[in-house]
Amino acid sequence: MANLNDEDKNKKESKIPKKEEKKELSIEEKLKDTEEKLLRSLAELENQRKRFDKDIKEAIDFGGFNFARENLAILDNLQRAHISIKNDPTLKDNKDLDKFLKNIEIVEKDLISIFKKNKIEKIDTSKKKFDPNFHQAMTEIENDQVETGTIVQEIQAGYMLGERLLRPSLVAVSKKSAKNEEKNEKKK
Repeated sequence: MANLNDEDKNKKESKIPKKEEKKELSIEEKLKDTEEKLLRSLAELENQRKRFDKDIKEAIDFGGFNFARENLAILDNLQRAHISIKNDPTLKDNKDLDKFLKNIEIVEKDLISIFKKNKIEKIDTSKKKFDPNFHQAMTEIENDQVETGTIVQEIQAGYMLGERLLRPSLVAVSKKSAKNEEKNEKKK
């Protein structure tokens, strides 16, 4: 019986190494597999480095986005104050009005200069075609002098921070008068 058990063990042991031999890869295959894993790891690291670089660049370029947007209110209020004071009938007779208005203009110009240094530029709307990517239409004005969809009035200035829209321009857009539209429809 001992012999049979020993023979059975030998058969089992001889079978096990044969299975392991089939599972074991050759040295070349192991090397190729390891090389593929290494290349994938290197590619992943490179992609991660590129993502980090992009994130850092965006943080530098647009980190002050909300701060810049909120500072536009300061410029808007300065411009409104300038217009309000200039048009106030009780202040028009004041001899120091011009000096005060000049001081407001200086502060306004300084603020605009700071904006330009930080890549904050006003969106040009004069005689431009309405573009929903940069403008927000607040009203339509009948005007047969210009093409339909042309900006005829800027209600509030819009600004860009580099290539990003900081705030859209609030504008009035032209439309054809009702009389001209009726005439065009009758002709058709």
